[in-house]
Amino acid sequence: MRWSSPPGTRKAETLFDREKKGERALLVLPQGRAVADPERRGSEFADLARSAGAQVIEVIEARVDAPSPRYYIGSGKAAMIAERVKALDADLVLVDHTLSPVQERNLEKLVCARVVDRTGLILDIFALRARSHEGKLEVELAQLKHLATRLVRGWTHLERQRGGIGLRGPGETQLETDRRLLGERVKLLNRRIERVQIQRDQQRRARLRAILPRVALVGYTNAGKSTLFNALTASTVYVADQLFATLDPTVRRIDGLTSGPAVVADTVGFVRELPHDLVAAFRATLAEARDADLLLHVIDASDPERDRLIEVVDAVLDEIGAGAVPQLRVFNKIDLAGREPALERDGSGRIERVWVSAARNAGIDGLRQALAERLGGSRVRGELRLPAAAGRLHARLRALGVLSAERFEEDGWHLDVDAPRGLLEPLLGDGGGESAPLRALLAAAE
Repeated sequence: MRWSSPPGTRKAETLFDREKKGERALLVLPQGRAVADPERRGSEFADLARSAGAQVIEVIEARVDAPSPRYYIGSGKAAMIAERVKALDADLVLVDHTLSPVQERNLEKLVCARVVDRTGLILDIFALRARSHEGKLEVELAQLKHLATRLVRGWTHLERQRGGIGLRGPGETQLETDRRLLGERVKLLNRRIERVQIQRDQQRRARLRAILPRVALVGYTNAGKSTLFNALTASTVYVADQLFATLDPTVRRIDGLTSGPAVVADTVGFVRELPHDLVAAFRATLAEARDADLLLHVIDASDPERDRLIEVVDAVLDEIGAGAVPQLRVFNKIDLAGREPALERDGSGRIERVWVSAARNAGIDGLRQALAERLGGSRVRGELRLPAAAGRLHARLRALGVLSAERFEEDGWHLDVDAPRGLLEPLLGDGGGESAPLRALLAAAE
């Protein structure tokens, strides 16, 4: 590995000349007093590294009680890492924590190898897995926002790409920073994503007009959501024993429920400390969860840390505005946990837990029964009478596509409504006194 000095720069400003290839990774696991279950966290970070295509050659734990402004970890541990990088001929150092741009650059100069923090690694995996046009645009936008604070010269050609972990997606350039070019690229991506988002919204409105309940699968990554999705819908969505195997949203219709057909969406898996830029960027995927009538929270029943992972998923759902959407918890992989398929009800008799094995197709009939019960109670059907003055509420109901018939008489509008409850309840606060008939219809349907 070499150091290079670009023309016209002083010796003190020399930068490490990053290699274009190489996946031999040394993992650094910072551990502080607040880190719960460091062994589990370290194992998950190693899985993230392997999911990105890295070959993990050594793992180094670093005690961090007070983060160092220079390296985040202590200077002595940083010097030891530099020695191990040289001895093992490592290509990159992966750090299981978000580093500041200064800390990342200082570590790179010290260890003479690429340094990628946790956020950069997750973004890299998303760049590797994105398949749809929208997904690729959103990944690139998130990467550019992440890298914008890490520009120290370089970036004269955004189209020049390199391989290797931390370098996928928009690519890395040479020595002179062109922030104007990066800003223009970000604006262009935002415009393109807005256009795609309009198309997505149109597709979503078309599904709403079909008046079908919407179900979204959510859960910690690698909990078996895609396998369960295939078992429910007879689909062939890509399934693999790796983190973030599913990235782009997939929507299928499910038939055979006693409550009628529904649409089911498979979404991206959640993980600890999911980068905020990525959460903000993946509006299409996360909108499937936010706009759903019911969430199937898929949980790995064989995971000893499942309760903690449930809290992580619930926290992300709150962050994206889906915390209030009703949930049905589905405990998957019961074949590994030594349990039998089962349905569990709460004190009011409502099914709140289902135990299944999607890989062995065990308990799927029980899950269908639970879906029918939960979705059957979420639909509102009946005649709604609105006064002629309630034009705004009438227009919104028509725009949502929830009216199967309507006629106008002397006493006002007579509307035949057939819609998910979750679609109607937000309208109660918009019509003032005009929404009283709608409130009565919802109460009668309970």
